[in-house]
Amino acid sequence: MAERNVLGGALEPCGIDPVTGFYRDGSCTTGPEDLGNHTICAVVTPEFLEHQRRIGNDLVTPVPQHAFPGLVPGDRWCVTARNWLRAHEDGAAAFVVLASTHERALEIVPLAVLQEHAVDVPADPGALGE
Repeated sequence: MAERNVLGGALEPCGIDPVTGFYRDGSCTTGPEDLGNHTICAVVTPEFLEHQRRIGNDLVTPVPQHAFPGLVPGDRWCVTARNWLRAHEDGAAAFVVLASTHERALEIVPLAVLQEHAVDVPADPGALGE
């Protein structure tokens, strides 16, 4: 059975530069090994990255042994639903690509909340860091 997104359609890829996903397949696919529920396709902003650093989730520093390059504003990354929700509650939510966000995110974050931050990914996502 195909993976579904929060809109009920087929799950679309999230990002390949850098390659994201719990399984590093470019998609926010999930499974029993993904205890963190890395299901939200976020387009990260400076505020989101700083918030994550403050709560102990450094997404900027590269960790080569885990194939993690470190993120910059505008990157698309599959983030955990709990950490994204915490950022939302603290006023620092990242943008969300709904078609690339796995339906399991809805176990933690209501669709209406995700929709508040929905964005079509621009041709130059690096502009989001300006």
